[in-house]
Amino acid sequence: MESMGKKKPRPRRSFTPQFKAEIVELCQRGDRTVGQIAKDFDLTETAVRDWVKQAEVDAGERGGLTSSEREELAVLRRENRRLREDVDILKRATAFFVKETR
Repeated sequence: MESMGKKKPRPRRSFTPQFKAEIVELCQRGDRTVGQIAKDFDLTETAVRDWVKQAEVDAGERGGLTSSEREELAVLRRENRRLREDVDILKRATAFFVKETR
């Protein structure tokens, strides 16, 4: 018997920046609600609202990190994590060689 009342999880999809911009433009026109647009394009309302909010941040209409700042922050965090791993490896190697030379 199939599970009653449980939906299958929606597979994760990715969208092009152009598609997101078109959806945001439709929302900003005001002809239809965000919910209607999300339903028409088989999107989650939360995702569409996030896209609209990010577009407002990028346009300077709202406070927060712009898309380019978010991207730069992600790159810096990855680099920072890699550097911390490198330092940890060097610390272990130093401890190993100190112990071996005694």
